[in-house]
Amino acid sequence: MSLPSEQTWLILQHLISDLTKKGHEIPSGINPEMGLIRSSISSYKRDPSHPDLINGLAQAEMSLNNIQVTLTNIAEEEGEEYVDHWFDLLKQAMQGKEVFEFADSRSKFLVNTPPGLTTGRINLKQALAEERVQEIAEWNGLIIEFDDDVTIELHGDKPDLQAGLKEMGSFFLEQQGD
Repeated sequence: MSLPSEQTWLILQHLISDLTKKGHEIPSGINPEMGLIRSSISSYKRDPSHPDLINGLAQAEMSLNNIQVTLTNIAEEEGEEYVDHWFDLLKQAMQGKEVFEFADSRSKFLVNTPPGLTTGRINLKQALAEERVQEIAEWNGLIIEFDDDVTIELHGDKPDLQAGLKEMGSFFLEQQGD
């Protein structure tokens, strides 16, 4: 199911693309902001009950409103009919209609990622000694999950996760020699 904010994001993304094709300059901060908004919406969809993610969605919706104002001001240069077309699409989104479909993504979002933690995933060519991985994870304060013998998910604060992954880098070197 698509959220109204998700559809609004899609419409604004299409509007950005169309305005760019028509030769309009889009303010430099909008595209990075759109990326952050998309992340907030995706995170909220994974766990709609988490208070931080609810607040993140509310902030994303406010940002969408600000971007909408900026883009419609630019769109006014294309004429009233052009602006009306995009307002009509935005109105449909607010009514819960699916205006655009999201393209299938090859990205796989981890469903069980604990809120507020960073996640890393390692795919190996062959199984490792589980004790070695657990020791490194424990030493760095990471939560570890084995999806299978060769897929490991690590959750933790970003600096701890980076340190743990760096230590586990030796596993890849060992596997190349085999």
